[in-house]
Amino acid sequence: WPNRTVQSFSRRDTSTLRNRKTFPLSEKTFQTPSTAVSKDKNSRTGGQSSEDDTHRVLLMLVVGLSFSTRLYKITEPPHVCWDETHFGKMGSYYINRTFFFDVHPPLGKMLIGLAGYITGYDGTFPFIKPGDKYEHHNYWGMRGFCAVLGSFLPIFAYLIVLELSQSHTAALITASLLIFDTGCISISQYILLDPILMFFIMAAVLSMVKFNQQRHRPFTAPWWLWLVLIGVNLAGALGVKFVGLFVIVLVGLNTVWDLWRLLGDLSLSLVDIAKHFLARVVGLILLPLFIYVTIFAIHFVVLNKSGPGDGFFSSAFQSRLIGNNLHNASMPEYLAYGSTITVKNLRIAGGYLHSHWHLYPEGVGARQQQVTAYLHKDYNNLWLVHRQDNNTSQSGTPDLVRHGDIIRLEHKETTRNLHSHLHEAPLTKKHFQVTGYGTNGTGDTNDLWQVEVCGGRKGDLVKVLRSKVRFLHRATGCVLYSSGKTLPKWGWEQVEVTCSPYLKETPSSQWNIEDHINPRLPNISLSVLKPHFLEILLESHIIMIRGNSGLKPKDNEMNSKPWHWPINYQGLRFSGVNETEYRVYLLGNPVIWWMNLATLGLYLIMVAVASVALQRGFSLEHACVLMRGGGLLLLGWLLHYVPFYTMGRVLYYHHYFPAMLFNTMLTGITLDILLKSADLLLRPPYSDWLQRVGQMAFLFTVLYSFYLFHPLSYGMTGPLAHEPGSAMAGLKWMDSWEF
Repeated sequence: WPNRTVQSFSRRDTSTLRNRKTFPLSEKTFQTPSTAVSKDKNSRTGGQSSEDDTHRVLLMLVVGLSFSTRLYKITEPPHVCWDETHFGKMGSYYINRTFFFDVHPPLGKMLIGLAGYITGYDGTFPFIKPGDKYEHHNYWGMRGFCAVLGSFLPIFAYLIVLELSQSHTAALITASLLIFDTGCISISQYILLDPILMFFIMAAVLSMVKFNQQRHRPFTAPWWLWLVLIGVNLAGALGVKFVGLFVIVLVGLNTVWDLWRLLGDLSLSLVDIAKHFLARVVGLILLPLFIYVTIFAIHFVVLNKSGPGDGFFSSAFQSRLIGNNLHNASMPEYLAYGSTITVKNLRIAGGYLHSHWHLYPEGVGARQQQVTAYLHKDYNNLWLVHRQDNNTSQSGTPDLVRHGDIIRLEHKETTRNLHSHLHEAPLTKKHFQVTGYGTNGTGDTNDLWQVEVCGGRKGDLVKVLRSKVRFLHRATGCVLYSSGKTLPKWGWEQVEVTCSPYLKETPSSQWNIEDHINPRLPNISLSVLKPHFLEILLESHIIMIRGNSGLKPKDNEMNSKPWHWPINYQGLRFSGVNETEYRVYLLGNPVIWWMNLATLGLYLIMVAVASVALQRGFSLEHACVLMRGGGLLLLGWLLHYVPFYTMGRVLYYHHYFPAMLFNTMLTGITLDILLKSADLLLRPPYSDWLQRVGQMAFLFTVLYSFYLFHPLSYGMTGPLAHEPGSAMAGLKWMDSWEF
């Protein structure tokens, strides 16, 4: 806050006119952080050349260090590491045009597949499990692509902090913290979505702060450029992972504040304000939405072949996929007795009616055969349709099933009947258990179900694929139901099937006949109505969201907690366990991460002190940068961290890295202002000397800590950390670190 602003506040005058004159000066000054640390116009012009040269040299230094640390040993280890199993395989699916299901939007995997294709990867490596050797397969292109995007993170952070603080020192502190962080290096060097996601997040924030600095030149070419780039990068962030929503909220709050400021500018007419509003609607809503939808359009066009993800989607969706049994389907048109069928629930991700030899465990209803809903196509999804009296015509055309008929469904593999009784369902209270019961199709009266065609009348035929059907249990009056809840390990994490006493028609209680095999009936080409683009777009999002929320920890895997992350409590094994293997361990440089954590508290203290000082009329040169620039970064950290406390899905350490970027940028600004505060305690040249000593101590600490912990990123072999001769001997500062 410049001295003149504080002086205007320090003059106490009861004149309303005088107060009105001084206020606009202070507000204008407070809005633009760069004015808090810049000289007058003439001095800026005189030193512009030197300033530009310094900026170019420092930026090239940051670029060189960032790329060299990320691309170093990019081909090591030459085997699959951690989640490369998933995302490398998905890149292969794009190259082969094979449809699959993932809980994240498609952009990141599309870019990985494109990078592999351009660099000569043919999409044939199976990516079965971590540790599998790549051998002759060209994997370096996909790793290199992720590493290049990860290399931009320190560069973007440098430019963001420089824009917010107008301080090369603050920007260099930030860049050095990210360049020499072992966690940021590791997460950038493998075939993962995280470096792609963080690239778009940081690019969106950089575009936002650049756009903010153009506020005094609205509707010029640079103003439009940065506005459009915000929208493009927001679409990119959301197109990689739904975590991109957090940076959208950050940009949205900044936009609301900006429009509120414009509304208070009496030099602008309402027409001018309307133009500003419409420009932001186009750049920050319509453009990102268009790009996001286009990403999915490309996704659906490219992945046009049947694959492992078919079963997650509706029958209509599957009919689009070449090679799926429903594509240009030919089968009997109407359901008949004696047919072999699959029954699919109409709830999104409701699954196929399924059974297997495993029984319900002790204490979970009757100890009979499990009946579940399974999201994949499987032989155990097949059922035989019988009359209630098992009297099926053996000659001629088989009888057709009609609305109101009472049938039995026999599981083809195990020969047990679909059965229900008054025992409580495993997970859904007040619902009844559904089991497999009987032998060779012989059971009891609890095996009988009445067929009801939704919207039909008695005698109506059941159309394959097109009729919505409900199965009403004759003995209890309940209706067959897919709850959407995931069963525990004993149920193989499949979906719970119950018999619901609530008879209201819902997608969870509605089913359709998907596969229909009966050699005694003529096959016809079904005119299945292929869904519209918006229908499959909506279906994809519902399935992704449900799949994301239903993620469970893997066996022998610790579920990371959000409070673990800022304290660097525990990392992730990327590769190797024992001393004969090539070991890579994802763990942030503890010196840097604990410095970031301490800076959060230091920042709050400095803001409190600065607020009191300003209220008392003191002149603080860097208060605007501290509060405006630092406040924006603190908000970014909160938005990318706090929401994880509300999530019920499994969480991992790497989820914290977007928030860590904001924390690191806040550290750069805070430490820079703290060092410059030496002017408040000492006179020159002692204050300058203290600043230089502080900067050198900081640089030495960061470089030495990187020297100590760099084997975590670049690989370790030989003795483990607790053994003599290990490269990490004495560095396992927390028992929870697993290297």
